[in-house]
Amino acid sequence: MKTMRSETPAQDTPSVWLMGLRVDPISDSDVVHLVSKAIRSHKNCIIANHNLHSIYLWYHERRMRQFYDGAEYVHIDGMFLILLANMLGVPLKRENRATSLDFFPILAPLAVKENWRIFYLGSKPGVAARAAAKLEAKYPGLQIRTRHGHFDANLLAKQNREVVEEINAYAPHVLLVGMGMPRQEIWILENQKDLTANVVFPAGAFMDYMAGEIPTAPRWLASIYLEWMYRLFTEPTRLWHRYLVEPWFVAGQIARYYTGFGRQYVAPQDTHND
Repeated sequence: MKTMRSETPAQDTPSVWLMGLRVDPISDSDVVHLVSKAIRSHKNCIIANHNLHSIYLWYHERRMRQFYDGAEYVHIDGMFLILLANMLGVPLKRENRATSLDFFPILAPLAVKENWRIFYLGSKPGVAARAAAKLEAKYPGLQIRTRHGHFDANLLAKQNREVVEEINAYAPHVLLVGMGMPRQEIWILENQKDLTANVVFPAGAFMDYMAGEIPTAPRWLASIYLEWMYRLFTEPTRLWHRYLVEPWFVAGQIARYYTGFGRQYVAPQDTHND
């Protein structure tokens, strides 16, 4: 197990390397501190996240590997990685996992206080707008604008240029991109040089949860590593491959890496193409 020092907010926390992939074991409040630090210093950064699904995609999509290489921070979004780290002798805890559902309630009041603007790109037409209305009611004064994720995301497409222009015209301090893996990461990778937001997050289905489109698992299930079962039960058609097939592939890669057979891993051809 290798570690490296990384500038994390509340403490000097070492990054952890699992299967050669870097993750930063930072808390929800640490994530918000990083946002504040980037905005106040007028810097631009990407705060990525890793879970079991992203590890599977990392092995199958070259641009996912490029995305994570360029991210300033990679927080843990999935109790699987906490469990894996513990199995490998790294004593991580529940608080070393950060998710948008948990850190947004910390971020939103601070955004109101500091007058930060938030832009959310993603979800089906109308979904994010409903979620934003709920968030504005819950956090009076919250500045949040949305744009659905159903557009031609090709880098040179007219629609894509219009989306980037719309985002930059709003000049958000925080940009959340919720278009699902790996589309959201690839979009950030390809457009990051043209985006002016201080902090960019891949956000998955965050606003779908906020809008009530997807039922939210009880938070206590995550602490006993069973959140995935709730999600599989509520969305079997969409998630069966993620929870019933991908773990076996990742388990094989873990075995290969830590027995020495996978250290010189050669990635397969990309299976996700735009």
